[in-house]
Order: sequence, then structure tokens, then C-alpha cells
Amino acid sequence: MFDYRNNIKRILLKTDSDDKSLENSLAAIKTIVAMADNDKTATSTKKTKKPANTASIAQNNAYNKEIKQFLRGLTKLIETPGDPAAKNTSLSALHKLTFIPGVGKKFGTELGQLDQAIQKSIETKDAVNSKIFKEAMKSAPKPKRDYRKGERYTIIRLVSGADLINDNGETVYTVKESQIHSLNLKSGDIVEALEDNTNQNYEAEILRVVGFRKLRTRDYDQIEDFKYAVVQGKQGQLAITRNIRGEKLRIRGKAVTIPVDSSYYQGENIHLEDGSIVDLAWYTGDVRLKKNPADAVQIRWIYQVDPPKHSNAAKKKKDKDKSENNEELSKLDMDLHYQRVGIAIGDNQNEAMLEGIVTRYNGIPIPIDAFEGKKKVMENQIKDLDIVILVTAFAAHDSTWNIREFASKYGAKFAVSSSKGYQSFERALYRAEMGLPAYEGNQSIDYKIQK
Repeated sequence: MFDYRNNIKRILLKTDSDDKSLENSLAAIKTIVAMADNDKTATSTKKTKKPANTASIAQNNAYNKEIKQFLRGLTKLIETPGDPAAKNTSLSALHKLTFIPGVGKKFGTELGQLDQAIQKSIETKDAVNSKIFKEAMKSAPKPKRDYRKGERYTIIRLVSGADLINDNGETVYTVKESQIHSLNLKSGDIVEALEDNTNQNYEAEILRVVGFRKLRTRDYDQIEDFKYAVVQGKQGQLAITRNIRGEKLRIRGKAVTIPVDSSYYQGENIHLEDGSIVDLAWYTGDVRLKKNPADAVQIRWIYQVDPPKHSNAAKKKKDKDKSENNEELSKLDMDLHYQRVGIAIGDNQNEAMLEGIVTRYNGIPIPIDAFEGKKKVMENQIKDLDIVILVTAFAAHDSTWNIREFASKYGAKFAVSSSKGYQSFERALYRAEMGLPAYEGNQSIDYKIQK
């Protein structure tokens, strides 16, 4: 405690005999006495203060928990006024808060008013429209597959689609190419399938591949295919002679030209034109192959990609060169000399076609998963590459920045393809190799054609 005696002595020595001086001295002494009492009380409180007990700690934890729950519900209610779930969450937390000792006594009136305000909250027009929009944007839930009910069948590949046969060799279902192509099934694969009466496109739904058994060649018709064939020519004069790698279409060792009737394949989501990419297939034992192969060959699959466009430079060649270009796909003036080219794409659809473009220019294609979220994994995929091509239409936004960052870090040539179309990807590859801008945009870039 502070010693105030010296202060009092100085006051008394300076006090005169008049009334005014005596009153001032008395007031000063009273102030000093009050200060002494306050110091005594503070010291006493400090000595007798006890550490918080377990009950008070538990009370504080409960208080903090309900406050957080209340704020979450209130935030949701502000975002979507009148939302029943948000109202219930907020009111439940609010009522629990009132049972915490001291809260109801201090904030009872305010909490009561807030309770009434929450109950009166109604949906606004904007909230309703937002809710309708979010519901409309939700993708339809996929039907649950009961794998326990699936029956086992063996695949017999057809030129288009496949037969599902049982153990007795009887055909039970015939499924469309859309199922077979996505699973890359071949004759002899053992699958589990369920009958599907809700879908008019095929009779059964293949659940999964569970095995393989080698079939005797006499048990099924042999099939040959020609993948990633390029449709060329004008409308009404479309034909196929080569694939994207420049390999000629050969049947029984003989190069052939297969005319394409585009009207036969036109549909809502299908459009065949110059530059379209398709898969061909035919039965090797078809007698029509000898006289007229076009009657035996079928288009098995049409890839949904952007068709390549012929450059103006190719059109300016002499008549002799034009006749040769009708049989060949124009090629950019580029040689990758076996550089490692990373193809950053989110899924594997048409991935083989993009790899084929890299191979065509003597590069080594290496796929990169552009949906991979871990930066370290992404970095390990890129650090040993010479070139990185990013297909932005199918890459996650965060991954886009990571890919570019690591390509720069390890000195890899980098370019961006806005789609996974043939021409867009090929041009991006050219820009990366030649040190041109990564993005094509609206700028004019001279893509030189091989002579």
C-alpha cells in the first residue's frame, strides 16, 4: 500500500487560517483517504481471486459453440431470407443461448426481439429466383447401381456394339456402341449387366468388367478396325483414305478409299464434314471386301471434336500439289525431335487422338491430369517435360495456374489450346515449339505448312 503521510504533511504546512484554504485542504485530504481505500480493496481482491473452475470453462465452451451455430444460421438466413432450415438453426441456437447463466438477464429483451424478427423472415423474390436457379443447375442424380443383382455375360464384339451371351452361348442382350466404346471392351471380356427397361437406346446396362476368357476363333466373327480416320473432301464428296497419323487405310494389304455418305450419319449431335475424326470397322470375312470394300466398312464411332481447317497457304499450291493434298492431311512445318510433350487435359476422352498428333510430329506424348489438386503431384508430372500443352476447356481453374507456374519453373515450352479439337491443339503445339505466344487470341500468327 502506498504511504500517503508525507502528502498530508505538505498539505497541512501550506494550509492558512482562512476558510477557503481550510476547505481546499480538507477536500485534498479526503481524496487521499479515498485513494488509500481503493488500493486496499484492489490488493484484497487480487489476493483472494481464485482460478476459474471446470464448471465455468464448460460454460464458456457451451456459450462459444452456440454463438457460432447462431451466427452460421443467421448468415444463411441473410443470404436466403425465409429459408426454413436457416430459421430453425438460428432459433434453436438462440433459445439455447438464453439458458446460459447471465445471458438471459443481460440480453433478454434484445434476444426476444431477434427471435420475433427471425420468425417473421419471409422469402423475397430474389431469394426464390436464386433457389429456382440453383435447383435448375443441379445435375440429375445418377441412379444407384445394385451390383449384387448383375448377371455375368461374355462380350462378343460386333462392327458396331456388342452381343452379351450367357454360358450356353445364347445372345441375351445387344448393346449399343456408346457403352462398348467408353469401356473399350473386346470379345472375350466378362461383364456384369442389368436389364434396363427405362432406356430405349439399349436393352441392358453394363455395370463393370469382371474378367476375360479366351474364345475360339470359330465362336465369333473376326473384326478389324481403323481408328482416328480423317474425313476429307467437300459435302457430297467426302471420303476416308488416312488417319490422323498419316497412315493409309489398307484392307487385305491394299490401300483403299472409302466414300462417306454424310446424310446417313447426320443427327442432332452428329455432323460429318471435312476434318471429322471417326473409327472404322469391318468383318474380315465379309465377301464384299473383295469387290466393293465400302459396302462392308462401317463408321463405328464419331468423335465430337473441332474439324481441322485447311490453311490458305495450302490452297495456293499448284494444281499438281492440290491433287496430292486431296489424299493427305496438311502438316505444319515442325519436327519435335522426340521431345517429351505433356498433354494437360482433365479426362481421357480423345486423349489418344491428341497423343497421335504429338507422335505425328516425332514427339513423345505424356498425359497430365489437369484435375489433379495436389501441387506436388502436378509438379512431379511436369518437371521432366520439354513442352507442356494445356487444354483449358477441360482443366480445373486452380490447376491452370499451377501448370503454367511449373512449366515456367522448369523451363518447359508452354502453350494453350482453347479446346481439344485437332487444329486448336496442333497450333498450340506449333506455337510452343517455335517460341510464339502461348495464347492465340485474335492475333495473326503465321503457321507454316510443310512443303
